[in-house]
Amino acid sequence: MVSQTSGGSAQSPRVRAVPNLAKVTLVERRDITEDLFVIKLEPEQGPFDFKPGQYCTLGLEGIERAYSIVSSPDEPFLEIFVELVPEGELTPRMHRMKIGDQMTIRPRAKGLFFLNPKVHHHFMVSTVTGVAPSVSMIRKYINDGVGDHKFYVLMGASYYDEFVYDKELAEYTAKYPEHIYFIPTVSRPNEEKNANWEGAKGRANAIVEEYLEKYDLPKDDTMVYACGHPGMISDVKDIVTAKGWQFIEERFWKE
Repeated sequence: MVSQTSGGSAQSPRVRAVPNLAKVTLVERRDITEDLFVIKLEPEQGPFDFKPGQYCTLGLEGIERAYSIVSSPDEPFLEIFVELVPEGELTPRMHRMKIGDQMTIRPRAKGLFFLNPKVHHHFMVSTVTGVAPSVSMIRKYINDGVGDHKFYVLMGASYYDEFVYDKELAEYTAKYPEHIYFIPTVSRPNEEKNANWEGAKGRANAIVEEYLEKYDLPKDDTMVYACGHPGMISDVKDIVTAKGWQFIEERFWKE
């Protein structure tokens, strides 16, 4: 267990020995807000095999959780976008990690939240850390050479400082305006923290139908992806499936 003395600093977490599990080393971290951070992990045994949209299972001190991967499979490190859950078991330990600390990783990536190659329009709805698989899919698409697919990323958060990947996605939109469309939206536009926000307003699930209609996407050639808060996903699923859209989901749960 990680111990902490009053007035002192927490010790780095330690990897509890688990047979047959490889390790990954923390090589970079970026603290975004008090409860959001991005880490990059270097696999000890070489590149980790996964498909964009899948998740890996990471562990510290024998405690394991699944995390969607932000990075593209052709990147050297695993990039993970984490939300700190103060009462959780694993994320507080991850939040205390320092460069050089290690975690365990299960040998196989899992999940069926893949890009559907049979359709050309990909409408991706996410909340906060749920944007991870969308970024992975888009990075891979760009790295492979832009083809004839189009991506529409509707990313929701309470506050605009929670977007994290907004600059990257905005750059893609500027560079590939015919292929990538980015719609960040804040659900609390009237709060002081969002006073300077000039983008879309409202919960992602509340405006998803508006933007599907705005882009006039063909239902037989469009897949709607939803990843993040279970409540958002349920709402989006009800809305789009009732209208005849194809739909796939990946739910994120608090620890």
